[in-house]
Amino acid sequence: MVVCNPRQLKEKLEPNQCILGLDLGTKRIGVAISDVFHTIASPMTVIKRTKFANDLCKIKKIINERDIGGIIIGLPIEMDGKEGKKCQATRAFGDNLMNHVSKPIAYWDERLSTAAVQRMLIKEANISRQRRSHLVDKAAAAYILQGALDAISRD
Repeated sequence: MVVCNPRQLKEKLEPNQCILGLDLGTKRIGVAISDVFHTIASPMTVIKRTKFANDLCKIKKIINERDIGGIIIGLPIEMDGKEGKKCQATRAFGDNLMNHVSKPIAYWDERLSTAAVQRMLIKEANISRQRRSHLVDKAAAAYILQGALDAISRD
């Protein structure tokens, strides 16, 4: 089931369930997870994209192992606020995921998330380019999920 916003998603969770955050890229899916109190997002892993069935299998494994109650997917809205082809692809992935996973899904505006994470990894953490390539996707997923968690806590 797709819900309108992260607050509605949180209302559908059982006690002590975490929220999964996904940052969909064309080559990789960044994965992050919340704590059970829905206050902190942590980078988790990166799934190398192949066929949807393979990606789904890996996501389902995480959902089952971590008692995930809901999913936040980063929505790549364009800078002018419009939804382009990347949004369409993201929504198609979410619809397909929804057909195979009985968890509520919400989308969260991910504009500039990768750029913000890249800046942080360069300036604050002084991480090399090679090391950044392994971290940026899961860090971007955590950045997206944290934005949604912060919105939940303000409501």
